[in-house]
Amino acid sequence: MRRIVILGAGESGTGAAILAKAKGFDVFVSDFGTISDPYRALLDQNAIAWEDGHHTEDLILNADEVVKSPGIPLTVPLIQKLQAQRTPIISEIEFAARYTNAKMICITGSNGKTTTTSLIYYILRNAGLNVGLAGNIGNSLALQVAREHHDYYVIELSSFQLDNMYDFKADIAILLNITPDHLDRYDFQFQNYVDAKFRITRNQTADDAFIYWAEDPVIDRELGKLHLGATLYPYGFSCPNPLPVGEDELALKGRHNVLNSMAATIAANVVGIKKEVIRESLMSFQGVPHRLQYVATVRGVRFINDSKATNVNSCWYALESMTTPTVLILGGKDKGNDYSEIDELVRTKCHTLVFMGLHNEKLREHFKNHQSAITNQQLQIIDTDNLHDAVQAAYHAAHDGDTVLLSPCCASFDLFKSYEDRGDQFMSAVRNL
Repeated sequence: MRRIVILGAGESGTGAAILAKAKGFDVFVSDFGTISDPYRALLDQNAIAWEDGHHTEDLILNADEVVKSPGIPLTVPLIQKLQAQRTPIISEIEFAARYTNAKMICITGSNGKTTTTSLIYYILRNAGLNVGLAGNIGNSLALQVAREHHDYYVIELSSFQLDNMYDFKADIAILLNITPDHLDRYDFQFQNYVDAKFRITRNQTADDAFIYWAEDPVIDRELGKLHLGATLYPYGFSCPNPLPVGEDELALKGRHNVLNSMAATIAANVVGIKKEVIRESLMSFQGVPHRLQYVATVRGVRFINDSKATNVNSCWYALESMTTPTVLILGGKDKGNDYSEIDELVRTKCHTLVFMGLHNEKLREHFKNHQSAITNQQLQIIDTDNLHDAVQAAYHAAHDGDTVLLSPCCASFDLFKSYEDRGDQFMSAVRNL
């Protein structure tokens, strides 16, 4: 019996363990942190051995194959020991794909992944197709493969997931954009991150589709160096417009969402969805939580939850869509961010910045030291170290008709469990004003 070890017992790890058990593997799950109660219960229900709080190397290094959580970096000593002895290390997506013949529609990019993935899933469901939603959203692909049957999967893929995918092939691959993100995981080398994103095209043939934003300079540069096997489908404002509705009829507002809708439309066309279904779906889709999500208007001040903006470019898109004077709340775990990308929008859109994080030093250095050069000289800067104080400060700094925008530019793990937790706490704080 082949032995498979699962490192990390979150959504992807637990799903991989259940699928491996169903396929007859000797399965062991190890999580250096604490496994949450729902996942413990799932592992116990399926008679899967597990440990948490530590890694027992003798029970891990004897694996024939390891499925690694995307959150575990390759620099962890245990991973390096596995690599040194040439134990195959794969992602949950790679493992699950071995056991399904479903068509794979895969989406990656620095920004817009969740919105575009959710929109494509919505269109396919409206068309009556048997489709699953997986990757960074929905149930893990492995759990769905173990327990359900779908003809299509729409999968949101991070660069971390792509890093450990080798034989997997996307029938439709979508690359939305590439801007600096997660550089702390890529030796602060942007090209390493770019290479990870382009792994979504791995193993594609002329029968497969590669949909990409033609106006992204990084994607354009890489395409000039690569010889891809897939059929190419560029989109953008300089390309023929694929949308079956006018931009003003789209349910999703903002220039960035026009691009997301273009990518989703092309994917739906490749699948063969009727134009009428695509049109109705684009006009009725309601977006995703924590992405430019309206929360409330409190005494004339509008609050927007954009907690999913975990990098600077995502914040740029949020600011670009603002139509009223803005108080911007930002901060969190810095990932090697370059905040200069939002300088011009801060200058033209914001009258107050509220920093929210345990370590705001880099934000202070950037916006205070260069204030006269890059921002409005009347810009007010408020420093806080928790969400409650940030919301209170932003509310008191705002004027009637203003917008308070939570668009942090940073990861959430300094103060929160996840960006969802951050967004939920923000909405609760707003409603308690």
